[in-house]
Amino acid sequence: MMRTRPLKVALLGCGVVGSEVARIMTTHADDLAARIGAPVELAGVAVRRPDKVRGGVPAELITTDATALVKRGDIDVVVEVIGGIEPARTLITTAFEHGASVVSANKALLAQDGASLYAAAQQHGQDLYYEAAVAGAIPLIRPLRESLAGDKINRVMGIVNGTTNFILDKMDTSGAGYSEALDEATALGYAEADPTADVEGFDAAAKAAILAGIAFHTRVRLDDVYREGMTEVTAADFASAKQMGCTIKLLAICERAAHGESVTARVHPAMIPLSHPLASVREAYNAVFVEAEAAGQLMFYGPGAGGSPTASAVLGDVVAVCRNRLNEATGPGESAYTQLPVSSMGEVVTRYHISLDVADKPGVLAQVATVFAEHGVSIDTVRQQGKDGEASLVVVTHRAPDAALSGTVEALRKLDTVRGVASIMRVEGE
Repeated sequence: MMRTRPLKVALLGCGVVGSEVARIMTTHADDLAARIGAPVELAGVAVRRPDKVRGGVPAELITTDATALVKRGDIDVVVEVIGGIEPARTLITTAFEHGASVVSANKALLAQDGASLYAAAQQHGQDLYYEAAVAGAIPLIRPLRESLAGDKINRVMGIVNGTTNFILDKMDTSGAGYSEALDEATALGYAEADPTADVEGFDAAAKAAILAGIAFHTRVRLDDVYREGMTEVTAADFASAKQMGCTIKLLAICERAAHGESVTARVHPAMIPLSHPLASVREAYNAVFVEAEAAGQLMFYGPGAGGSPTASAVLGDVVAVCRNRLNEATGPGESAYTQLPVSSMGEVVTRYHISLDVADKPGVLAQVATVFAEHGVSIDTVRQQGKDGEASLVVVTHRAPDAALSGTVEALRKLDTVRGVASIMRVEGE
């Protein structure tokens, strides 16, 4: 039998995502009630600009006092889609204190302060769900937290930012330069007026911290994630990648060390073979590749941003939280029992693609090879082209610690025969 008293939802933020949450709650009210076992009622919407027209949201629900809304005491679920650190953090903890569970899409806050939010939720017996914080509509957080809870995850690698994937895809398929591809992404609404958070990898790094924490049952904060943007990627890099049968993606990579006693989380551009499933992810789509001990290789793919896709993930969490409240239960909380240390980037074992501008004369290749050998880095392939006293030398290494590869590059810069390092890129997915 369905409960007649509605579960009340407070919405913090009514922008692109929030307005879609409100619309779907209204237009699919009967379906949501049937799935939950009780009606769901939008009880209030906190905004900064109350005079802005918001179709489908009754004017009497609009308030600028978000604190008063979450303190009401009759709210069952608070949906936070305002983003940023404050006032979101205070509003979420206040909601817990006043008996409400929270559904959030706030990747930055979760990556920076997820542990304290989990602790506050547990202290007050409430739920904290955040499927929409990573990869938009793609079901990813819940499979990692629940479906794969009985398995051991060794690696999570993916494209978790649609803006950067769109830019790199355009550079790959059309031969456009970075600036030209960024302009197209901006014109189509994929890139913000200030794209720094996307193109410099901050957005992906926050998502990597969340994914690593869940996958490896340990606390990983944003500061633990190595981050490298993709603004220096050039058309020449894509030409080199194609010669290797690869393309270039901005990847978030979270992995357990071979000895199993530490983890790493990193975001950077990388060449990946065209045969890898992530290589075929086009436009602004996201995809995450998970490698688990028992389940094997799994891939999650779909739209990673946008109002409707993100609202879909938010409302999936709302349904789950409402079901929990009806059953007087809570869902999974923080799982950080392993307490594994997070290793530095220097300890990561990877491959490098290095393009050098060198003098076109005898002995140059031998000098370069000697530098690699002195740093304990083995060369996989080398290609040299020369003309009129100048030459380019492209070296692809075998796997080695990143610190050794970085030391190799610094030593190469000091050779008299090396005019410059044209590009350096890691090779992943092999």
